[in-house]
Amino acid sequence: MADSTWNAPATRVIAQSESAPHHALFVRVTHWLTFLSFLALLVTGAEIVISHPRFYWGDEGNPNTPALFELPIPASRPWVNTGYPYVLPDQNGWSRSLHFQAAWLCVLTGLFYTVSGFASRHFQTNLLPASPPQTDDRTYNPLQRLTYLAVVFALFPLMIWTGLAMSPALTAGFPLLASAVGGHQSARTLHFFATLLLVLFVIGHVVMVWRAGFKQRVGAMITGGHAK
Repeated sequence: MADSTWNAPATRVIAQSESAPHHALFVRVTHWLTFLSFLALLVTGAEIVISHPRFYWGDEGNPNTPALFELPIPASRPWVNTGYPYVLPDQNGWSRSLHFQAAWLCVLTGLFYTVSGFASRHFQTNLLPASPPQTDDRTYNPLQRLTYLAVVFALFPLMIWTGLAMSPALTAGFPLLASAVGGHQSARTLHFFATLLLVLFVIGHVVMVWRAGFKQRVGAMITGGHAK
């Protein structure tokens, strides 16, 4: 995690790149566990989507029903007509297994981060908008704080909810999981769009880390870091 330098004077940018933020151990551990699980989820999720790159709204959806929208890519299953004269290798088996394992790692990591964040006042100190605004180069600006809060308390919970809502075993016992978001296929569609938003967040996050001093910021997230 890093600070934005887009509005900082040149001298401040230099000073910022020469300083390193301090990160608590639980922040560093959960950051890298989340990164690894998200990477696994992204790769395996892409393989799962390739098996059926059509999205629907409601509770039912199959190759014989109209799609809400389709991805312009070939499928990995011959009965899913995408207009291409060939199919991709089907990797659906191992990708689903790894996807579920990575999802539970991400959920448990997120729960640990949330509990530790409240217990240590990490959210109040580092993420809630400060009043008056802080000028320390190593603090997050208001836009960053609001973005991180939205990701932690809105986007990730939506990913978890819609992921659970796609499980027939869970929705058989708890039908509200799926009905609350419009049905199984609606959950899959929302899950896809939430993934796109997370990818955009990660791209923006990496860009800000790069602008603020990539080696110092990544090093601080590994070792803990201390202000110079």
